[in-house]
Amino acid sequence: MREMIKVALPKGRLYPMAAAAFARVSLGCPELLNPMRKLTYTDAEGGMEYLFVKPGDVPAYVEYGAADMGVTGKDTLLEEGRDLSEAMDMGFGRCRVVVAGLCGQKGRYDGIYGKRIATKYPNIAKRFFESVKGESVEVIRLSGSIELAPLAGLADAVIDLVDTGETLRENGMEVYETVAAVSARLVVNGVSMKMKGRRVKEIIARLGGGQ
Repeated sequence: MREMIKVALPKGRLYPMAAAAFARVSLGCPELLNPMRKLTYTDAEGGMEYLFVKPGDVPAYVEYGAADMGVTGKDTLLEEGRDLSEAMDMGFGRCRVVVAGLCGQKGRYDGIYGKRIATKYPNIAKRFFESVKGESVEVIRLSGSIELAPLAGLADAVIDLVDTGETLRENGMEVYETVAAVSARLVVNGVSMKMKGRRVKEIIARLGGGQ
């Protein structure tokens, strides 16, 4: 019987591509593409067990060994800063973490001392402004509708994830600068890499991240 490998897959926008990647290389089966309301799925023949979790929870499942590996966005890894081995760039889910604000207000924004920045990425925001920009800012943590903050006067700008930028444009906002380019990454638990190294490396290679 093959050694079982647990994989944490993110629900939401990354799920279809992550599931297809594992199913395509015969590490899963068709059920992966339509998990319904299941929280787990076991491919006994392939020696794989899949856990379907919120994207932001993937790093915790992998770090603490509840999963041997998982797929999550680089933005989540930058924000969480967990002790994980980043095995490969999955090549999908590409977007940017940016600083954005009201259109035509970049000059005013640049001149503000002690800016207020709204974001769901407080750690990324603090690190970017302190380490990269050399500025002290007030970070306001929000969990949704980040674009509303400058419109309502809550913040001078936001740090958020953008793909096409259409949502920003629809709300009279524009990108001021890019903080980081991100994409989906495969992360591996350090102990699993040592104890199940052969199987882990085999999976990485079949996903396209090794020879």
